[in-house]
Amino acid sequence: MADKEKKVMDIEILKQAEIGRLENADAIKVVAVFGAGTMGQGISQLIASKGMEVILIERNESLAKKGIQELEKSMDQEIARWTLTESEKKAILSRIKISSKIEDAIHGDLVIEAITENLEEKQNLWAKIDTICDPDTIFITNTSALSITEIASTNNRQDKVIGMHFLNPVPKIPLVEIVRGLKTSDETYQIIKNFSETLDKTAVEVFEYPGYITTRVIVPMINEAIHIVMEGVATAEHVDTAMKLGYNFPKGPLALADLIGLDELMAWMETLFRELGEAKYRPCPLLRKLVRAGHLGKKTGKGFFEYN
Repeated sequence: MADKEKKVMDIEILKQAEIGRLENADAIKVVAVFGAGTMGQGISQLIASKGMEVILIERNESLAKKGIQELEKSMDQEIARWTLTESEKKAILSRIKISSKIEDAIHGDLVIEAITENLEEKQNLWAKIDTICDPDTIFITNTSALSITEIASTNNRQDKVIGMHFLNPVPKIPLVEIVRGLKTSDETYQIIKNFSETLDKTAVEVFEYPGYITTRVIVPMINEAIHIVMEGVATAEHVDTAMKLGYNFPKGPLALADLIGLDELMAWMETLFRELGEAKYRPCPLLRKLVRAGHLGKKTGKGFFEYN
C-alpha cells in the first residue's frame, strides 16, 4: 500500500474512533445546565438520576439557590406520592452542584441551555459560552419554538449546536424532540440521540421548522380552549372535563396551559404567529389579560385554576 493511501486510511480510522468515543454514553460524565427555572431543574434532576454529575448555573447565587430549593420541594412532592424515595432524592441532589459562574461551563462534556424563551438572550449566552468551552463540546438548547439555526448563529461551532425539546415534567415525560439546525452535523445528532437513550427518552428527530411537532400541534388546541372560556361557552373546569373524558386526555388543555406557564405559552404563540402568520397561533385576548395580571399558572398559584 502506498504511503499516501495508508496515511489517508489512518486519518479515517482516527476519525471513526473519535466519533465512537463520543457516541458512547459512558463518555459523558458531567453536564453543565444553564437556567435553574422549571425546565432547568427537571433536566438536572433527570441527568443526575442517571448517575451523571450536573453543574446547574444561574445568573447569580440567589437564583441558583432558589432553583435547587424548588427542586427539593418538587422531589418532596414525588416522595409524598410514592414515586421517589428519600434515598433517591439524596443521591440526585448529591450529584447537582450550583454555580453562578459562566466559566464553570468548561467542565461540562455537554452544555445544555434552558433559560427564558428569548432569542437574543439565548444568542448572547451561547456567544459567551463559545469562548469558554472546548471547540468539540456540543451545545444543546432547550427551546420550544425558536430557530436552532438562529440561536447557533453567534458562535463558531454551528455544526455542534442542536435542540433538545424536553416536555414538562422532564423526568416523567418519556419523549424528547431532537431538533436539527440547518448546519447541525450527523455526528452531533447521533451523539445526542445516544445521550437521549441514556436518559431513557424516546427521541424523535425533527428538522427545523417553527414549533417543531409538539408545540405546533398543542398550541392551537390550547388557544381554542381559551377562546371557549373567553366567549362564555363553558367554564375552564368543564372544558378540561370534556377533553379528559371525551378524548381520554390525562390532563385538560387549560390545566396543561397552567403547568407550562401562561407567559411561556404566550411566547410560543407569538413566535409561531410571527413566523407562520396564521391566525390559529395568535394569542387569545384572555391569555394576554391573565399574563398582564401576573396569573401565570401553577408557578404563581393562579392561572385558569388556583393552586396551593
